[in-house]
Amino acid sequence: MEPTSSTMPALSADKTQWRDWARERRRELLNADALPAISAAICAALLDFLDEHHLTRGVLAYHALPGEPDISALQDVVPLFTTRAVFRPTPRLTLHAWHSATERSRFGAMQPPRGSPEVPLTAVSAVLLPGLAFDVQGGRLGYGGGFYDRLLHDWNIPTIGVTPAALLLPHVPTEAHDIPLKYVATEVGVKKAEEAARSS
Repeated sequence: MEPTSSTMPALSADKTQWRDWARERRRELLNADALPAISAAICAALLDFLDEHHLTRGVLAYHALPGEPDISALQDVVPLFTTRAVFRPTPRLTLHAWHSATERSRFGAMQPPRGSPEVPLTAVSAVLLPGLAFDVQGGRLGYGGGFYDRLLHDWNIPTIGVTPAALLLPHVPTEAHDIPLKYVATEVGVKKAEEAARSS
């Protein structure tokens, strides 16, 4: 029997089933009235965290898709960078100034146009990652492209998953190439992944 949106799939279920469940769960939980308040609380928690850990030099962030927490308010306080998805010859993400995102990508998010000046990795002090769901061990259920995993593979930098608390789960399916995140940010606050696991 296929799980309903309120029934979490088994950990052994494939990622496609998990993504379908997470999208439906997000639609149910994040109505238009709730998401702005959740986004504002997440931004406040992130600002406190970034300041406390001296990570305000520059932050790689994301332009929110519908249903994702909107963290664009951070740009008023912290220099933000964004990404562009490049598909050839090898799929990868390139880094750019936040305000250069003027076109919509094939995934629906705003991104810089082709040829925009790139920003070096050394300009970034932390990375904020979107996703469909996260778990308390730092696992991330992304959209299936693997772009962030390739970007972060050899990059030792604080990584922070951004999610409503309702989609911070006991576990999500992960594979060997999936890069675990070091922190998870919700409207409740920002915690180290292992701290989130202990308090769940």
